[in-house]
Amino acid sequence: MKEQQTGVLLVNLGTPDEPTPRAIKRYLKQFLSDRRVVDLPRLLWWPILNGIILPRRAARVAKLYQEIWMEQGSPLLVYSRRQQQRLAAQLGNIPVVLGMSYGSPSLASALDELLANKLDALIILPLYPQYSCSTSAAVWDAIAERLKQYRRLPSIHFIRDYADHPAYIAALKHSVMRAVTQHGIPDCLLVSFHGIPQRYANQGDDYPQRCEATFQALATELDLTATRLVMSYQSRFGREPWLLPNTDETIAQLATEGVRHIQVICPGFSADCLETLEEINQQNRQLFVAAGGERFEYIPALNDDDAHIALLQQLVMQQLERTN
Repeated sequence: MKEQQTGVLLVNLGTPDEPTPRAIKRYLKQFLSDRRVVDLPRLLWWPILNGIILPRRAARVAKLYQEIWMEQGSPLLVYSRRQQQRLAAQLGNIPVVLGMSYGSPSLASALDELLANKLDALIILPLYPQYSCSTSAAVWDAIAERLKQYRRLPSIHFIRDYADHPAYIAALKHSVMRAVTQHGIPDCLLVSFHGIPQRYANQGDDYPQRCEATFQALATELDLTATRLVMSYQSRFGREPWLLPNTDETIAQLATEGVRHIQVICPGFSADCLETLEEINQQNRQLFVAAGGERFEYIPALNDDDAHIALLQQLVMQQLERTN
């Protein structure tokens, strides 16, 4: 019997090609044009996006990216490529290709590269531990659209999320305990997830429940009895209500309540990026100190840690077992 040919598509959100206003504008336009991300009527949204948001945000966001840009490029792309390369090395003869929902390398190019191998099965692994319509579902939409061009399709295996997978929780616990060993036990561990509009959750997106599943599983595994564990949501955008509580407001409030030493982890980000390195580790650090806090430590994303690569390998192997 012919051995089944399987490929793995690793997917993350994406990043600008350069920390310049022009590149930022191009990236944001693609990102904010996705109806899964912003579902306002186009007649209302296009003038706001093109006439207000892009002209105003491009230069400002470019400066923020310049502060975190690595020698090899955008942190999110650098870490995502390392994840792809290390996972491919672990899987041996199974091709692993990286695609981004927005920007480069595109999902379309990643799919084309994989399907050139005449795959029998395709495993899609979005690097979003907690499902949301604005992330995981957007990946599904883009892949389905690209596959319309193909006559021959492999069987598709889509990993919806892994919010409470034991290996994921173990990797998070390892990161937290490493920070505790390096910096001491904090007064508070803040677990910050990316937010979404509350309306999305009201309409059925179970993202808040998936974040809660991660938070509760991590809290159960951690042995930090003297530490407060707090959950919040960051990176709100626009004027409509988003999930609460807000991370920035929570951090300031904790400081005013007497918390002097805080550590922050962002489990929803599989790779460090603007939202972790600049928003959390710079902006929110400053908020904490300004409100009376003294010690602030950001716990890095799982990135290409050994435990993270082992988790990704386990997720793929579990799917392979189901397909065989």
